[in-house]
Amino acid sequence: MTGVTREFTRNLPKAELHVHIEGTLEPELKLKLAKKNNIEIGQKTIAEVEESLKYDDLASFLAVYYPAMNVLIEEDDFYELAMAYLKKAAQNNVRHAEIFFDPQAHTSRGIAFSTVITGLLRATVDARALNIDACLIMCFLRDLSRESARQTLLEALPYKDKFVGVGLDSDEHNNPPLKFFNQFCTAQEHGLHVTAHADVDQVNSLAHIRELLEVIGVERIDHGTNIVEDPDLVDFAAKNKIGLTSCPLSNDFIAADMKGKEVLELLEKGVKISIHSDDPAYFGGYIGDNYYALAQKYDLTKEQVVALAKNSFEASWISQKQKAFYLAELDAYLAQN
Repeated sequence: MTGVTREFTRNLPKAELHVHIEGTLEPELKLKLAKKNNIEIGQKTIAEVEESLKYDDLASFLAVYYPAMNVLIEEDDFYELAMAYLKKAAQNNVRHAEIFFDPQAHTSRGIAFSTVITGLLRATVDARALNIDACLIMCFLRDLSRESARQTLLEALPYKDKFVGVGLDSDEHNNPPLKFFNQFCTAQEHGLHVTAHADVDQVNSLAHIRELLEVIGVERIDHGTNIVEDPDLVDFAAKNKIGLTSCPLSNDFIAADMKGKEVLELLEKGVKISIHSDDPAYFGGYIGDNYYALAQKYDLTKEQVVALAKNSFEASWISQKQKAFYLAELDAYLAQN
């Protein structure tokens, strides 16, 4: 059996590159904000909230996920949500976090873009006291129209100094990456980084991954482990240092498989794959739990776990000087443990 303990994965220095801030809304905070904002959510207790968390594919998950956001109304709500996550991230020794947020899920409810980003940004600043640096990635909801994405990007660009990149998430079926080609190009022209989801085992998964790599030119792919089905694309990703962000616990919910074999194959082939938590309030664990679950199920060595953590820093959007600092921390951690 693996010698990797839960303590080892929790204290491991790491970067979190794939976490949806709306997916960190724990039952306690959901109930608190619902009461504060007088929002009827049909649940009165933590047990009732937990009972609602039933899903077995992406669509059924999203049907639970989006209505929960209705409790987020004021700037302080977004601040409290982000601070709650960042405190847990610090407990998991996340040294750097790049956090997804979905403005369309809020602006469509009448919440101002400025309310969302100001609350979240304030939390990333205050998190420096927790010894964690954090930044934001604005995602487009791919099941909304390209016009909605265009308008969202236009609204966001005056705030482009407050987020580092754009992403693409939500229901992938009939919503290929090329639907948002213009928005990605515009974001790149404005100096923003680009990433996008290629969820596991979707219709046309490989075609979508190819679009992201060869046409759009993303720097990372979120999930994306179906790439192993095409050795040519694996080779492309390795040569071009494309990051892949895998989330074992959410994979296990949605696909009944952590995709650990794929993760290890990609790691062996030199792809910059790393481990993250996705929507930890919905899938039963934060980032250290994801590392531990994968290590236990697939008998990972400490060296393999550290290699995954190194990839998280190397695939991040921080300076080479910062990367070198965190990679040295990891080497020291392995030497001491």
